Amino acid sequence: MFLRKPVTKEKIENMNKNKLFKVFVMIAFIMCSCEDNFDPKMYGTLNVSNYPVTEAEYESFMMTCYMPFTTTWTYWIGAGTSGNQHGWYIPAGGVLKFFDYPTDEVAVWNNGWGGGYYFLSKADFSQCVYYTSGTLSDERPNHFPKVSEISYFTNVIGTLEKASTEVVSEGRKREFIAEARLCRGLMMYYLLHVYGPVPLIVDPDDLINPSKLENLVRPTLQQMTEWIMADFDYAYQYIADTQPEQGRYNKDYARVCIMRHCLNEGYYMSGYYQKAIDMYNELKGRYSLFKKGDNPYIEQFKNANNFNSEVIMAVSCDETADGTNKSGNFNPLMMLATPDNAARVDDQGNPTPFYLQGQGWGQTFNVSPKFWDTYDPSDKRREVILTKYYTTAGTWIDRNTTTWDGFIINKFPVETATAFQGTDIPLARWADVLLMYAEAEVRKNNAAPSADAIAAVNEVRKRAGLGDLPSSATANAEAFLDALLTERGHEMLYEGMRKIDLIRFNQYAQRTAKIKGVAPTHQYVPIPNYAVQQASESYGKVLVQTFEREGWKADLAAARN
Repeated sequence: MFLRKPVTKEKIENMNKNKLFKVFVMIAFIMCSCEDNFDPKMYGTLNVSNYPVTEAEYESFMMTCYMPFTTTWTYWIGAGTSGNQHGWYIPAGGVLKFFDYPTDEVAVWNNGWGGGYYFLSKADFSQCVYYTSGTLSDERPNHFPKVSEISYFTNVIGTLEKASTEVVSEGRKREFIAEARLCRGLMMYYLLHVYGPVPLIVDPDDLINPSKLENLVRPTLQQMTEWIMADFDYAYQYIADTQPEQGRYNKDYARVCIMRHCLNEGYYMSGYYQKAIDMYNELKGRYSLFKKGDNPYIEQFKNANNFNSEVIMAVSCDETADGTNKSGNFNPLMMLATPDNAARVDDQGNPTPFYLQGQGWGQTFNVSPKFWDTYDPSDKRREVILTKYYTTAGTWIDRNTTTWDGFIINKFPVETATAFQGTDIPLARWADVLLMYAEAEVRKNNAAPSADAIAAVNEVRKRAGLGDLPSSATANAEAFLDALLTERGHEMLYEGMRKIDLIRFNQYAQRTAKIKGVAPTHQYVPIPNYAVQQASESYGKVLVQTFEREGWKADLAAARN
């Protein structure tokens, strides 16, 4: 099957003859929660010749675009896509695995299970070329099949665009399209930051154009950047300001997505830094840092404080989830971050942080002790990292234990007696927006930070129990940005952003090598061999396997010196 086709060419032509897209997957959409949280529980099969035909069906059809952003172990959209996939926010194979694991946050897993876990933990992407499309594995996570899901999203968008205004009002239709395009924009955004630019179909008319379908070559970085911005900007214009369910995407989340994209690509895209500042100004006054409790940074991530004053968007997780796809979103990070010999009580009989959950699954995620050392000792954010634990064998393990590679991330603590926690997964927080604003302001002016930029960073630091930035960190743009990158690492720990940040600051190789003791093999994950071969053998196209940005060679050389 052609890797970008959502269905075969013949099926697409039949769909056009019917004028309405035939759904070959699930579309049972339920929004349910005692808190009116958003959880697109989708399952079952629907295969009808005239679907969708009502406004509710068009909305359900659009909701399939949320599936890659749910947190069940796997998902499958269907309709010609490439089998089960990891969602972006499931730790086993999502943004934590790709954007935190191979960075300075995580120690090399020398005493772990070896194989793919070991290679990714040391930022060695050389084995990624052997990843396959038909096998889903936590050890060898492969997101390249999502290229075909972009085509699926494009089909959804095209179908929504053709919906009769007698069935769906023009305003509602635009809102549905905006949600679908925000989801597609996010898919493209993540694919870009995993692989670099990849071949995609973003025009519904191109889904039946053989020359477009077979053009398996990388687009330019600017072209993919423009595709992403077009989707984000459409969402910004037309998506609903507010939604009836928490966790369903809205205009403020579109603003945050635009800010992130503008910061990443602003060094070559005119006006992007100013656009990021504009988004900040529109968000300002609507959110504030969470400041309740003795350590507000810790408290904000607990169940009692879901969707607090700081949260702009989050994956809404269900405390009653049992790990099955039908039970809703869950947060399994602590199961994956807890050692498999962690005890429920310590040597004094006191409950440990793992009392309700018990032993974990091998601690496939950790925090590097060297990264922990980069925190100021008075930084309250450091308290989300556990530097020792008590074992079921009756011994304490700490950094002096040579067989323990890394500390325990306890940012989303165990609060219920299950491995499937209901702790929401933050996607956008006001602290991040403050730090992004400060960065955008300095990058736009290419000068020492203004008082407003400094104040934004200091506000985040104050919540963490720290004083203002020292004068040495605000003397010029370079010093400020270097301090800001450190600040982002401490504030956004294990929120799926670190590798993207490090690349943006041209310090991915340097900072990763300083902590791990070895430089990354690549800046971006190579495209798997099977896709490169298919492009060549089936279509005579050269799909370049690796991609790097301007500045990578200098970053890598500095890391190796």
